[in-house]
Amino acid sequence: MHRNIFFMLILCGAAVTAFSQEHTIELTLEQTINQARLQSPDAQNARHSFRSAYWNYKYYRANYLPTLKLTSSPYLNRAINKVTLGDGNVKFVEQNLLSTDLTLSLTQNIPWTGGTVFVETAAQRLDLFSNDSYSWQTSPVNIGYSQSLFGYNNLKWDRRIEPIRYREAKKTYVETLELVAAYATEKFFNLAKAQSNYEIANTNYANADTLYIYAQGRYNIGTISENEMLQLELNKLTEETNRMNARIEMENCMQELRSYLGIQEDIEIKAGISKHVPDLHIDLNAALLLANENSPEIQNMLRRKLESESAVSKARANAGLKADIYLRFGLTQTAEKLKNAYQSPLDQQYISLGITLPILDWGRGKGQVRVARSNRDLVHTQVEQDKTDFDLNIRKLVKQFNLQAQRVHIAARTDETAQRRAEVARKLYLLGKSSVLDLNASITEKDTARRNYITALYNYWSLYYTLRSITLYDFEKDRALAEDLEKIIDEKYIQ
Repeated sequence: MHRNIFFMLILCGAAVTAFSQEHTIELTLEQTINQARLQSPDAQNARHSFRSAYWNYKYYRANYLPTLKLTSSPYLNRAINKVTLGDGNVKFVEQNLLSTDLTLSLTQNIPWTGGTVFVETAAQRLDLFSNDSYSWQTSPVNIGYSQSLFGYNNLKWDRRIEPIRYREAKKTYVETLELVAAYATEKFFNLAKAQSNYEIANTNYANADTLYIYAQGRYNIGTISENEMLQLELNKLTEETNRMNARIEMENCMQELRSYLGIQEDIEIKAGISKHVPDLHIDLNAALLLANENSPEIQNMLRRKLESESAVSKARANAGLKADIYLRFGLTQTAEKLKNAYQSPLDQQYISLGITLPILDWGRGKGQVRVARSNRDLVHTQVEQDKTDFDLNIRKLVKQFNLQAQRVHIAARTDETAQRRAEVARKLYLLGKSSVLDLNASITEKDTARRNYITALYNYWSLYYTLRSITLYDFEKDRALAEDLEKIIDEKYIQ
């Protein structure tokens, strides 16, 4: 009977162990970053933003391509209307007619001038129900051109601005993924630090409990004072509280990481820290050159300057003389039958010129131009300052990163030494060769050294991915960062 119960307990324990293993995963930093680049909210927002920028760019490109369209505006008019007769008299006449038309037109924008040229062919039928008759009017071919002579040429400015905007969007997407990596690194090491604190708290509590039990025995035989025994009891209670607090902090950090990685299951994540860090040394001049070539911030600065120049051009065009010209030349004919309406067509011409010259606007147009110029000068000043801050930030980050690998090695050696010293101090206290103050000091140094080591690792990887986001360059593999943008553009690509 007892043997059966014993076997049942073993099986239950194995089942619980298997269940807990299924709901616990260990993630390395690389796995965490890969998951964040796929499932994090920031990565998904970046994909949607890039798709929007891509289709805006396609819309811009379409403005420079020919457009073919078919239009029709049929209408039925059955009413009594005022009609002017041939002799000049006006009468109210009952009309009952149906007008149907069809126009096929081909248009092409001219970016150098901002005008539009078009070719069209059209046919219209008019049915008069009052006398049961109909007629056709055709325009076999019409060629026309419209142009604003002194207006703002948005086609010319879009041709300069929109390619820069699209390059900025592509680089921003790659940059965002690197910033996602940096943010995931922060959450990963927050969990790693919290788990380390929980392990430290467990170890410290176990040691404090052992020392307190040992101190009770020594107190009973009179080898230590009551004050020292009470101090050890206080240490035990403090470590028990620290252990509970560390557990709560670890669960909070784990929940934040699960949420950012898009993990819906309530599974336990263990942060697997690798002690190896690449011993990289980044050349400052190379980093500056890469950043100025690849960073979306540089494209953003160029775009802002061009947009300010465009605003000045638009203000000047709106403040001065405006003239619009419209030309149309073609053939036309009318007949009762459709085939006859295409025979012996007559030529037709239409030319219009509209001129607007502001004479008295109380300085409104001039003021708009001056405001646009002031905004342009302000943007140029801000861009120059942003460029200076951009270069200074790269210099600072590169210098910090080049020292960070050595800091990690020093922190690792410090952690190892502090662990050994704490163990030695504990043994000396058990032998009665050390005071409780020395023991507490060694424990504090051990805990601080472990936290500093994890912080040094975090700083290394945070600086590394921050530099990658600015330069869009993988320094470890010595190659430029790139993403499969065609896969992102495809609407079937769903994460």
